[in-house]
Amino acid sequence: MSTPTRPSAPARGAGPDPRGEWSLLLLSTASGAADAFVFICVGQVFAGVMTGNLVLLGAAAAGGGEHGVALRVIISLVAYGIGVICGAWMNERLRWSLPVMLLTEVALLTAGAVLWALDLLASEGARLGLLVLIAVAMGIQGRIRATPTNYFTGTLTALVGRAALRSWEEGDHWVAGRLIAVVVGAAVTALTVRLWPDAAAAVAVLPAAGALLVETLRRRPSRG
Repeated sequence: MSTPTRPSAPARGAGPDPRGEWSLLLLSTASGAADAFVFICVGQVFAGVMTGNLVLLGAAAAGGGEHGVALRVIISLVAYGIGVICGAWMNERLRWSLPVMLLTEVALLTAGAVLWALDLLASEGARLGLLVLIAVAMGIQGRIRATPTNYFTGTLTALVGRAALRSWEEGDHWVAGRLIAVVVGAAVTALTVRLWPDAAAAVAVLPAAGALLVETLRRRPSRG
């Protein structure tokens, strides 16, 4: 009697899928770009770093910080939460694919970039609307990927801890790359604000669209 064959185990040392890791790098870049844009151009708050927003809210409650920052922080927190709720529903209730969910994020970021480029956000209320668009997009991004791409305190803590113990894990170079990508996204946005202000909001769109392309190609059936 022939014995049933077991599914072959993945080869050891295969490592993470490079295309998936590139997607995470691109999303991390988008996160850094979005937060830098909102902080510089919308009003001293963050679209994706909610820990920083909570600190700003505490400072504002004690009378510190820029005038009106408390309102912007609250709006950002609520909008981010709405994005998380949307991401959870799209992922676990509606069972949308990752490319479709990323397409939603890209659409929100693109809408914000177009409104900014056309100079349609002159009033304070209009800029708060832009903050909502970007924070919702960051909430979706934060919820639909298990690997963090817009909050990094835990990532940095784990990476530095492993470095101190000389217990680097396979793929840690990708983890370090995501931290660098956040800085690069923020730096490119800040430079764009100085040199080409109308395009500043578009910086976050490009890497997010790149991640969408990567994830779409990953899911295409291979031709044998």
